[in-house]
Amino acid sequence: MTFHFSETELAGIVLIEPRVYPDDRGFFTEIYKRSEFAANGISEVFLQVNCTRSSRGVLRGLHYQKAPKAQAKLIRCIGGEIFDVVVDIRPASPTYGRWLGIMLSANRHDTLYVPTGFAHGFCVTGESAEIMYMTSEEYAPAYEGGVIWNDPDLAIHWPVAEPQLSPRDQNWPRLRDAENNLRYSGEVDD
Repeated sequence: MTFHFSETELAGIVLIEPRVYPDDRGFFTEIYKRSEFAANGISEVFLQVNCTRSSRGVLRGLHYQKAPKAQAKLIRCIGGEIFDVVVDIRPASPTYGRWLGIMLSANRHDTLYVPTGFAHGFCVTGESAEIMYMTSEEYAPAYEGGVIWNDPDLAIHWPVAEPQLSPRDQNWPRLRDAENNLRYSGEVDD
């Protein structure tokens, strides 16, 4: 097997560690293989690949897209290191409002799988970081949503007290006030 898949304390969030083949020239690793991911419960077809580079102290997030354009994501740090955060924003979920923070590093080559129903953000902890992420839906501005990074109800332990934020990320609402039509798979219809 090329990858090791580890469940996290938030159901559905999976840390994926690839096998790395180093030699005196550098290394080789696979980032994604549909057959292995599907065999381990990650069956989405990914439609868009994005890359972002940010400097120390930049915080991007917490972002999501509403249904019917909700996005699952595969997130990989390909340069530097980030503190990556996911928040369960599915109102009927037993873990609604809980967050998970994981360090992702280019040196470890790990990838984080985030299913639909979670807000996502990250903060750069080194001089700079480059992040590549795949999404199961294309970016659709009309369906974009977000939660303010420092929502006191979430109490996320970010590694910086005063991050650099975009104007948009400075103005997201708290989770309790965010527009959100995402559903938990265990939810029962009335």
